[in-house]
Amino acid sequence: MNKKYEPLFTEYTFKRGVSIKNRIVMAPMTNFASEENGAVSEEELAYYKERSNGVGAVITAVAYVTRDGKGFVNEISADSDEMIPGLKRLACTIKGQGAKAILQIFHAGRMAPPELLEDGQSVSASAVAALRPGLVTPRELTESEVDLIIEAFGQATRRAIEAGFDGVEIHGANTYLIQQFFSPHSNRRTDKWGGTIEKRMAFPIAVIDAVKATVEEHAKEPFLVGYRISPEEVENPGITMEDTLLFVDKLAEQDLDYLHISVQDFWQGSIRDEQDKTSRVILIHERVGDKVPIIGVGSLHTPDDVMKAFDTGVPILALGRELIMEPKWVEKVQAGQEDEIATTMTKEDQQRLVVPDTLWTTIMNTPGWFPVVDK
Repeated sequence: MNKKYEPLFTEYTFKRGVSIKNRIVMAPMTNFASEENGAVSEEELAYYKERSNGVGAVITAVAYVTRDGKGFVNEISADSDEMIPGLKRLACTIKGQGAKAILQIFHAGRMAPPELLEDGQSVSASAVAALRPGLVTPRELTESEVDLIIEAFGQATRRAIEAGFDGVEIHGANTYLIQQFFSPHSNRRTDKWGGTIEKRMAFPIAVIDAVKATVEEHAKEPFLVGYRISPEEVENPGITMEDTLLFVDKLAEQDLDYLHISVQDFWQGSIRDEQDKTSRVILIHERVGDKVPIIGVGSLHTPDDVMKAFDTGVPILALGRELIMEPKWVEKVQAGQEDEIATTMTKEDQQRLVVPDTLWTTIMNTPGWFPVVDK
């Protein structure tokens, strides 16, 4: 191994006692590979097995906690006990290759495609449509329904524990339901769940509390609780960086194992103010990194990219697309073979890379998402 990369291969132990063997984790990426009912598929197991040897942990594609929160075709389900056997196979597959297994859990809220919902009607904090084509105006959740969804996050956590996962990541980012409650664009409520910024924080905190209570009750071994957050929204009104800094102050008090900052580029500045070039990841790390560890992500393609990000003090870095193109990214760096890391793919590489059919079709049909070249 090149000595300059050695710091990336030091062990890290989280607050709750879970240790990872190095500082690189697989980012959560939707793979469209579960069965129609949300059960884990053989195709999905093969995909994760191929990518779970080198990284310290794998954060899975997101799993929905209630049926009306499904956000993607062929998405993992954690909404019923019937899913536990498949989830157990997934956890065993990841852990069998040497990585810790973290199940990401969420509810899509108003971002749920209507064709995936049994009644075609999405739900959210308020009846405010997302500014995205193809989506319907959601129905505002009643207070009792809000309570049921909070409970569902706890039940999904119990299933993750029973399935043998090492932790869960609460998906409070990427415009989904938890973020919808925090956002002044999607949350126009006047009850205890909306209004002031403190009230807009109430739902995310209630979800965290339900998850932690479940861990306390059911986990027999150390079990991680992480939280993913998006720093800003482009909508007006929408989440500002000032809002987020107040929110992460609150999150840092919640006894979380980590905060995972969801951005397209680790070094990306504001998406609301083109003049503000300061990395959102670094801003949050500087604000609360001494209280809760940060996972950084976004366009970290090469070992030097990852090392530069690590040198900022952010202790853990996540790789996404890089591990699709090069499943052995971490192993090659560790073996001193970083010059052999693939940075492109061809249309004939699906079988070699062990990529599920629908994900591969999506990659091939999305220009610019991956560097696809001719042989």
